Amino acid sequence: MSKAKVLLAEDDVTMVSLLKTLLKMEGFEVVALQADANVPDAVRVENPDVLLLDVHLSRQSGLEILDELRRSADIKDVRVVMSSGASVKEECIRRGANGFLLKPFMPDDLISLLKQTIQSA
Repeated sequence: MSKAKVLLAEDDVTMVSLLKTLLKMEGFEVVALQADANVPDAVRVENPDVLLLDVHLSRQSGLEILDELRRSADIKDVRVVMSSGASVKEECIRRGANGFLLKPFMPDDLISLLKQTIQSA
């Protein structure tokens, strides 16, 4: 079985570093995007099993990115787990996220949510 691919859209460099280390240790393939990357285009290129998307990116809104993903016929089915320090779970789920994690989260919670999200495909 090939490794599940996680695409990271997170603008905190420390968080990106920690997530890459953790996810690789757990057997995931990880691709981290630049903070101002075009996330929908990256989803098309990388074809991830799951996108881990921060709600508040420095120059972009994760919610607007999620809306764009769900409107794009070719990538509308990508699985998305949103994360934020704000309590916006209901908003994220309502707009089409497959899961939500409130920061700071425990590594085990992240891993189990990612695995659950990937398996629900």
